[in-house]
Amino acid sequence: MITSGNTDDRKPLRFKAFVKKLFGKLFGDKGYISKSLFTELFSNGIHLVTKLRKNMKTKLLTPMADAYHLRKRAIIETIFDQLKNIYQVEHSRHRSVAN
Repeated sequence: MITSGNTDDRKPLRFKAFVKKLFGKLFGDKGYISKSLFTELFSNGIHLVTKLRKNMKTKLLTPMADAYHLRKRAIIETIFDQLKNIYQVEHSRHRSVAN
């Protein structure tokens, strides 16, 4: 789901109609860390996998496959960025008339 820049990315994950279509593992960055979101998704059968923040303690041991996919996430996002630039999918408009 694509959200506008001023919308919290975690907000669509709380919609039942959107979550009903998801299953498996959901990989995200540190911005998706939320205890209530994790428990809500886990009860629906979705495992939210994120890196830990510096001030967080490790509660569960992350499986090696999840740690591997988290490391490869940066490469995947780089490829997505390249594809957006090649096919000119993303178009940012100027906010000011003077620009």
